[in-house]
Amino acid sequence: MSNRGVATLVAVVALSSLSACNSSSNTIALSGAGSTFVYPVMTRWIQDFSRTHQNVQINYQSIGSGGGIQQVKSKTVDFGASDAALTDQQLAAMLPVVQIPESAGPVCITYNLPGLTQPLQLSPEALAGIYLGMIKNWTDPLLAKDNPGVKLPSVPVIVAHRSEGSGTTNIFTTYLSAVSPDWKQKVGAGPAVSWPIGIGGKGSEGVTGNIRNSAGAIGYVELTYAQQNHLPTASIKNAAGQYIQPTAQGTTAAIAAFTAQLTQDPRVPIVNPPASAPVGYPISGLTFLIIPKDGPDKDKRTALKQFIQYVIADGQATAATLNYAPLPDEVKQYDQQQLQQLTAAGQPIS
Repeated sequence: MSNRGVATLVAVVALSSLSACNSSSNTIALSGAGSTFVYPVMTRWIQDFSRTHQNVQINYQSIGSGGGIQQVKSKTVDFGASDAALTDQQLAAMLPVVQIPESAGPVCITYNLPGLTQPLQLSPEALAGIYLGMIKNWTDPLLAKDNPGVKLPSVPVIVAHRSEGSGTTNIFTTYLSAVSPDWKQKVGAGPAVSWPIGIGGKGSEGVTGNIRNSAGAIGYVELTYAQQNHLPTASIKNAAGQYIQPTAQGTTAAIAAFTAQLTQDPRVPIVNPPASAPVGYPISGLTFLIIPKDGPDKDKRTALKQFIQYVIADGQATAATLNYAPLPDEVKQYDQQQLQQLTAAGQPIS
């Protein structure tokens, strides 16, 4: 090769190296962790946001709401996601954070009942009875009452639940506490409870695996996980006496029934909507982003604010395509107010 050719090759390599270096130095890496409930739509949000912000890389770990809260607390992530909003007591024990509702959806009851060709119907009494260990076989009279004319299989009821702290568990147990005095007194509500019965699975993936592999099993997961695993979903009897399938529309109706309370405090549960919401799905919940109010890196904080802005605005249309209920305007206005509290090194973020 001639000297001129060698010089040209060296110049090209040097330019490529400089370009790669600049590209790497301009990349902004954000990390989040938490809710499995929001993982399907979070994945889409990250993909869509990255198309228009190619210098921003966002990594989200689906480890459960409890894990996400803990990682925010220990300052190992830029944001967390939880289906259980932080209580005043929890907030007091953490660095200053903002909580922003970013999606809502149904927690569905799914099951493995061989031979059943139509959706299982469950009243609040039956569902609480199953999880309290009082209903032990699928031929129980209370289940027969919910499903007139349907022959349920004579197999033992196998109860599945989450094994780790989970916002999905919080929504489900908050519902059971709202509809069953026995459950409220004996077990209560929270991301982790002392289950009277059942087998635990890690994450929604673990619960769906337990249900899929065990005839007679029943459990609670996000709707997307049930669909991906080709598992049926039960119709749940609401306060209006209607058996309702888990859908985004049913969650929207549940949110609408609590809009006035949500504008005052978005932590208000939206489970068991009143009879004035005849199509409201009773086991619905909001998921929250938990974000430190301040951080040292202005570029990272700016990118984080832009991502959250996308989520609570354009991202809501995407959520609707993945079985999540879009937030009402009143809640989105609350989110915008909270978003303005974010700062970088104590200074406002433009």
